[in-house]
Amino acid sequence: MPSLKRLTAIAGTAAAARSYIRKNPDKVSKMAAKAGQFIDKRTKGKYHHQIDSAVRKVHSMTGQTAAPTTSPTTTPMTTPTTPTTATTPAPTPTPTPKSKTSTDSTAH
Repeated sequence: MPSLKRLTAIAGTAAAARSYIRKNPDKVSKMAAKAGQFIDKRTKGKYHHQIDSAVRKVHSMTGQTAAPTTSPTTTPMTTPTTPTTATTPAPTPTPTPKSKTSTDSTAH
């Protein structure tokens, strides 16, 4: 039964995590906030509300007061409506006609 061994390992890990959380609530709370900021930055604020909710849950479980976050750590990317610098397209080159020469083998 590999699934029973896996569940036992997960239960042992969870127990160790709970023990660490009880002994170091301030460290856990601080690291959760730091991890949340990192993930929020990497996802460009796309999952800000879910991340904020998870960090608040950690803060409430550790007994720490959660500082409210007002906005994502990065601003969403926007496309400017007008270009900031005027750009002109490069002129297209005009082809030059090839002239026939007397050394051309097909010109007899």
